[in-house]
Amino acid sequence: MPGRKKTNDLTKSAFFIALILLLSVTPLGYISLGVISATTIQIPVIIGAVILGWKKGATFGAVFGTTSLILATIRPGPTSFVFSPFVPVFGEEKGSLAALLVCFVPRILIGVVAALLFKALSKTKLRKGMICSICGFCGSMTNTILVMGGIYLFFGKSYSAANSIAYETLITAVMATITGAGLTEALISAAVCGAVCAALFKYLQKGKD
Repeated sequence: MPGRKKTNDLTKSAFFIALILLLSVTPLGYISLGVISATTIQIPVIIGAVILGWKKGATFGAVFGTTSLILATIRPGPTSFVFSPFVPVFGEEKGSLAALLVCFVPRILIGVVAALLFKALSKTKLRKGMICSICGFCGSMTNTILVMGGIYLFFGKSYSAANSIAYETLITAVMATITGAGLTEALISAAVCGAVCAALFKYLQKGKD
């Protein structure tokens, strides 16, 4: 029934949002790797998107972005200005609204990319577990590439100065982050999303039988 399905979806959405919020306030959500933090919060965003679709995935991504904004604002570090317009850009007296783009757009697109990719790959003969692993990998890399790309595009010189590196070598540092921390995040996301989603789909299928 429509009413029951709506209630069921709201319950699932609340669960994923609660999980995102929980990870955001524990060391498991943001793992410090020096100049940037490796994140695991993209995992419930991806799983929620795969289960509930791209609109809900976008919402979960927005919640992820909100946690990034809040944490960067209340616990600012040397490079927090890239995620919060309320933190002064390094070497300047005020923040930049471009931080909102870096903070929210990549996070929102995690869910959108994962959900649309799942829908497309579901038309193939690949097993759901494999499809979910691919979605986990691609969703995570979407976040890393767009965040680092946004930092380079909008805050390149300030970010370089904050990290005491030459601007000319920033692109090398960006690529190292993408292929280092980013790839590690993506592989973890692929493994977890593949296993969890496969189990969830079996459970949900049982509920229909």
